[in-house]
Amino acid sequence: MISVKEALQTVLDSAQDFGVEEIPFINSVGRILKENIVADRDFPPFDRVSMDGIAIDYSKFKNGQRVFKIEGIQAAGSAQISLQNSENCLEVMTGAVLPKNTSAVIRYEDLEIANGVATIQINEINNRQNIHQKGKDGKVGDHLIKENTVISAAEIGVLATVGKSKVKVAKQPTVMIVSTGDELVGVDEIPLAYQIRRSNVFTLVSLLEKLKIPSETAHITDDKSILKEKIETYLQTYDVLLFSGAVSKGKFDFLPEVLNELGVEKLFHKVTQRPGKPFWFGVFDVFNLMKENVCQDAKNSRDTKNKKNTVVFAFPGNPISTFVNCLAYFYPWYYKSVGVKQQIETAILAEDVHFKPNLTYFLQVKLSDRFGHLIATPFSGNGSGDLASLVKTDAFMQLPKDTTTFKKGESYPIIRYR
Repeated sequence: MISVKEALQTVLDSAQDFGVEEIPFINSVGRILKENIVADRDFPPFDRVSMDGIAIDYSKFKNGQRVFKIEGIQAAGSAQISLQNSENCLEVMTGAVLPKNTSAVIRYEDLEIANGVATIQINEINNRQNIHQKGKDGKVGDHLIKENTVISAAEIGVLATVGKSKVKVAKQPTVMIVSTGDELVGVDEIPLAYQIRRSNVFTLVSLLEKLKIPSETAHITDDKSILKEKIETYLQTYDVLLFSGAVSKGKFDFLPEVLNELGVEKLFHKVTQRPGKPFWFGVFDVFNLMKENVCQDAKNSRDTKNKKNTVVFAFPGNPISTFVNCLAYFYPWYYKSVGVKQQIETAILAEDVHFKPNLTYFLQVKLSDRFGHLIATPFSGNGSGDLASLVKTDAFMQLPKDTTTFKKGESYPIIRYR
């Protein structure tokens, strides 16, 4: 059994680069950018009018002129025109290029217009007011978005502005999520008195969808030969296998034994934590031809240009155990694989907590904000099988082992899931 810190480092050391793909920019929200985005021209590309109104030569206002004859209109999207007489003005629309020979824009709200003449109703204006200066937001060649940024709606707008109709992003791993157990039935089935509906697998699917990772699912009964046959194929087909269940000490918990027989290298089994202690983690060398159980057809189904391991996360079957282990280990593994640095977030404990076992405790908490501080209020659930408790809480607070009492007002790391 190893510590949470050692387990996490082992998982991070198994991170992999799955390559880069180019996709339409509009489909890239949530993906990890794999190129620097630079300005293809100045931003804005011209002196841009930022208010509907009139454009004038500021020096005329400064010299006392308040009444200006309207020469014409500079519309947005139209080629730049010029003010012919410096004592006149031009009507201008938001987004239009600033007309030549003008140096200030007065909004309509500060004007009175009648019979083709605009009278300024205010006594003070500034030179270059209401003008978004060319290149103020960025010069041609400037870096606008850095590589390894998680793309959001904000980045989509920038990508569109610089004409990036397609963008390079980190390629996602292929993932198979497997549930095991004879007690599990489908969501749309009526379970017998001794059965329950499958839920963990769909929780994992949703947790991966949050990362924009597509996944496939399968359910295998507690039959060792069937388990071995199916997992052998999965190991040679997918980049990642996520299991829920069959890793403890039960008579039908065949998974560790099967993985060992298939040549998966166990890196650890059991972590000093609660919940999720029986967590099993390992890697499989897909192209190790010394493994007798690797068939040539399955080997050829993988991309042989970039030799990779299949990474295996085998979580305990209790719902909270599966949930916390995915967040605490799979998420960091994924972010390390795609080059994103995670930020550690902390919160202040709202109440004293006592926890006797010498284990790291992932405490479920409800989060709130008080005077700018993030507060974590402990939630007393009914153990790692209490799936319903997740809808009443927001995060796990990671409380270190070797301590039994955690005082109100102390700060500890949290892992948000809401």
